[in-house]
Amino acid sequence: MGSILRYVGSRTLHVLVVLFAVSTILFVVLRLSGDPVAVLAGPQSTPEIRQLIRDQLGLSDPLYIQYARFLRDASALNFGRSYQFRVPALSQVLGRLPATLELTAAAMTIVVVTAIPLGVLAAIRRGRVASYVVMALALLGQAIPTFWLGALLILVFAVQLGVLPSFGGGGVAHLLLPAVTLAAFFMAKLARLSRSGTLEVLNREYILVARSKGLSDRRVLYRHALRNMLIPLVTVIGLDLAFLMGGAVVVETVFAWPGVGRQLVAAVFARDFPVVQATAFVVAGIVVLANQAVDALHRVLDPRIRFD
Repeated sequence: MGSILRYVGSRTLHVLVVLFAVSTILFVVLRLSGDPVAVLAGPQSTPEIRQLIRDQLGLSDPLYIQYARFLRDASALNFGRSYQFRVPALSQVLGRLPATLELTAAAMTIVVVTAIPLGVLAAIRRGRVASYVVMALALLGQAIPTFWLGALLILVFAVQLGVLPSFGGGGVAHLLLPAVTLAAFFMAKLARLSRSGTLEVLNREYILVARSKGLSDRRVLYRHALRNMLIPLVTVIGLDLAFLMGGAVVVETVFAWPGVGRQLVAAVFARDFPVVQATAFVVAGIVVLANQAVDALHRVLDPRIRFD
């Protein structure tokens, strides 16, 4: 029990440190990116109007005072009000978050359900046509830019065939094209890793011993090989979640998906600091917590791992 409490305490501290670092770096970078007052007031505004807006937003205070105020408010999950819409930034982000989580979960499901079986198939069919086809598709998936693949899928399935919608949110039909676009690169990557991991495990001594006992290839693969092969793959999947959340920014923009990624792009161009900061905090929190869950899952897959 003591080791578990120490583990939870250290992981909680790790989450807080990461969130503090992300928030601080973003605070500095945003202040170096330009003056939001120039965007809000417009090019025809007078210096007096700009100064009035700057005072109302608290941007005329010295930077260290702005930073101290930001830390105080962020500790209470208060990121201020959106410069554009004058509503709480966090509530604006949370309102768009379910759409992004839906897209990310769908893409991750496609990656896991498709990539691991294809990688295993390429390993057990090594040197055959199936293996070459899977590896060729994996190479192609890693080479195609996400935005280009999204435009290509829209052209084929929405414009030419007319079987799927090209933009906006809705049901499964609206989700399919953006989810496949977001999953493509990571599916190709995980398929290659699954193949190499399966080949490595199949050449280990305990697999050869299991085969020498007369066990069938299917039983050796599913009962002995896959369990050990999944441990490093779980780590990769947890790390890829951060890249999936980042890739959602591009995909949501291409497909006009109503998530936080599309909102983030608009907030960056408008220099809406509170919305950008709230988005980064929420996304960083989700990614860090997901990685903590992956660490805990390692304990389930491999009982030899202990909490320390």
